[in-house]
Amino acid sequence: MEPIEIGIYVSAGMLLMVVLGMRVAFAAGLAGYIGLVWLRWNGFDYDPERFWKAVEISTKIAGLTPHSKVSSQVLSLIPVFIMIGYLAYHAQLTTALFEACKRWFAWVPGGLAVSTVFATAGFAAVSGASVATAAVFARIAIPEMLKVGYNKQFAAGVVAAGGTLASLIPPSAILVIYAIIVEQDVGMLLLAGFVPGVFSAVVYAGLIIGIAVIWKNVGPPVTGFTWKERFASLPPALPIVAVVVIIIFFVYNPFGDAWGTPTEGGAVGAFIVFLMALYRGMRWAKLKEALLETAKLTVMIFSIIWGVLIYVRFLGFAELPDAFAAWITSLEMAPIVILICILLAYAVLGMFMDAIGMLLLTLPVVYPAIMALNGGETVAAADSAFGMSGPMCAIWFGILVVKMAEFCLITPPIGLNCFVVAGVRDDLTVQDVFKGVTPFFIADAVTIALLVAFPAIVLWLPSLAS
Repeated sequence: MEPIEIGIYVSAGMLLMVVLGMRVAFAAGLAGYIGLVWLRWNGFDYDPERFWKAVEISTKIAGLTPHSKVSSQVLSLIPVFIMIGYLAYHAQLTTALFEACKRWFAWVPGGLAVSTVFATAGFAAVSGASVATAAVFARIAIPEMLKVGYNKQFAAGVVAAGGTLASLIPPSAILVIYAIIVEQDVGMLLLAGFVPGVFSAVVYAGLIIGIAVIWKNVGPPVTGFTWKERFASLPPALPIVAVVVIIIFFVYNPFGDAWGTPTEGGAVGAFIVFLMALYRGMRWAKLKEALLETAKLTVMIFSIIWGVLIYVRFLGFAELPDAFAAWITSLEMAPIVILICILLAYAVLGMFMDAIGMLLLTLPVVYPAIMALNGGETVAAADSAFGMSGPMCAIWFGILVVKMAEFCLITPPIGLNCFVVAGVRDDLTVQDVFKGVTPFFIADAVTIALLVAFPAIVLWLPSLAS
């Protein structure tokens, strides 16, 4: 049997295991290991010596591959970013941030909802975890909106959709994972996520204001804050701004050389938030809780990465990514049409898989195809299909698929953010939250269309640093 055929059969088996409910980490790892054995055994006839030799070699590969990748310094960014988010929550920086946004933006139609979106965007800049962002603001923002008469479904939808912004706005754990899988510069990807993340927040805010203007009972404005009260709300929220500035300057300094690596910037940011948490009265019990939650989420993400890396190594031996890339480039369709079809496929796939697992399983096959479609890793902008060089295409495509991962966090039936919001609030069902996020599908579709049509939104900031 040809290696490509083995790759197709094993991949189909892995997807079947995922559909039947097996965790992505175990399904990918098991499929990858079976595929490695199958490739080396290369037959169904039972030859004990050849079979056990294949098992021995495959076991060594499956054992060494995850360690070689996970030992990379870049992956240390993930626990650091997650820890920043949990420390910021226990330091009550989220409450201070929401209060500041409320005093400055609550006067517009749907003002508290707009404030929630901007507050989630701000918290995303120190968190990097969409689920954590949704859980935190379900406790903080929804009671405030219900108190002034907001529709509870709409309020829940705002929080669930706002939480997705953590996927793009740096520091973003999922952008780090993308950089590891496709072997691209993590600093450039973090820079690239900043403008599209802010752009997504602005589109959400515009949608909310439009809904509140049309249906006045959905989100009444809140007035009465004086200028003194507005300015007084800013100092408690400044630590978050400081962390964002530090991380960006460690990645890219417009006035000179960067201050260090993204990992070092994340560590300094975590230390600042830790000091602020101590200053605001965090004691051992809360610190222990923050560290345990960081460890749990980190282990979950790393377990998925370990399993998928074994599967990725198998795909390389089976030559499936190269075959898929060759098939994609042979299609008699415009490259932009193929790209849109791939993004639509992500939208469908995301209805049944979590965002990280979806990207980890598909990128080893889809990414080489996109790069081949553009003209290759080293193609110049003038000779490319999408009008950008190979490295810039990798960054642009990364932001697009991460935005699709955001979209999948709120799509039924798996939309994880919706389940988190419903789990935090006893007065909400999952159906309530899914109804509330429905308008935000339109906002996300508009945002993705604009990012595809105008790549400069993504590439402007990285182009300054390159």
